[in-house]
Amino acid sequence: MAGGVGTRFWPVSRVSKPKQFLDILGLGESLLQMTYKRFARLMPAENIYIVTNESYRDLIKEQIPDINNNQILGEPIAKNTAPCIAYACYKIASKDPDSVVVVAPSDHLIIDVESFNTQVNKAMSFAEQNDALVTLGIKPSRPDTGYGYIQFQEEEVESGIHPVKTFLEKPNLELANQFVESGDFLWNAGIFIWSISAILKAFDNHLPDMAELFVTETKSYYSKKESTMIDRIYPACQNISIDYGIIEKSDNVYVLPSEFGWSDLGTWKSLYDVADKNDDQNVIIGDTVELSTSDGNLVVAEKGKLVVLEGVKDLFVLDTEDALLICNKDKEQEVKRIVNDVKSGHNGKYI
Repeated sequence: MAGGVGTRFWPVSRVSKPKQFLDILGLGESLLQMTYKRFARLMPAENIYIVTNESYRDLIKEQIPDINNNQILGEPIAKNTAPCIAYACYKIASKDPDSVVVVAPSDHLIIDVESFNTQVNKAMSFAEQNDALVTLGIKPSRPDTGYGYIQFQEEEVESGIHPVKTFLEKPNLELANQFVESGDFLWNAGIFIWSISAILKAFDNHLPDMAELFVTETKSYYSKKESTMIDRIYPACQNISIDYGIIEKSDNVYVLPSEFGWSDLGTWKSLYDVADKNDDQNVIIGDTVELSTSDGNLVVAEKGKLVVLEGVKDLFVLDTEDALLICNKDKEQEVKRIVNDVKSGHNGKYI
């Protein structure tokens, strides 16, 4: 899934080139490229599909030149995750109704790729043999209020795989502490594994109107008619997440507790947490940044632009060609509000 606009990474992330297409970690590859390479180690490259806004099709082909047009699923409008997953799964079903599908965001960080591959393969094996909707739950390392949580049952239905009790939205700090201390809560990473038959049955049961839109157009997939068909039916799709629309309503949901160095990179703070730091705990992404008696800062600077910090602490300094954002690290959740203010005050010029 590569259709998000990455609002919380403004001003570096823009509507024209959002977070998933950026080398946000300064490693020489975009998050999308890293995700694509990760999955290319798990399956044939021709089996990887990218669902995105139609306007990003050229960006994807630029970053992943070998990808086939049929592997890029262009959405005419954003309708949340249920329609984009329906589009992909019904398209795949028209070609291979016996397949097993892994659904993953394109803008997450996975540090331990080998462990990730092991867990995905285990979940795929279980999903292939069972009528099950499987999710990878991340063992929490701290009480974090920025993630949703999954509570699971103690007994295993198979080695390491547990039935899910319930999904909980982002908690306050007190609840997050209780979740972590209990030992039976995991972070919800939004990574799902299921057979095509299991997910299509779930759409039939819980989102039947959406299912009907996609299933009646089976002959259009992989043809010249596909784009026109999607343009026609997408506006009729309910704007709803896969979590609300299907996962939280289903009684065949299972979770595989996992540890593979995961971060959703949802905010500048999450980037600061995972990035390499110098001796003063500064994170520097840019080739001409100078810091003096400054610590705990994140500085992102345009290539070739000199940025100097003197005597400051715990700041985000995010500098681009046409916008500069400076804020305290503890104000990271204000970035989304700031973007809304900038959008309304400048007619969307800097968005």
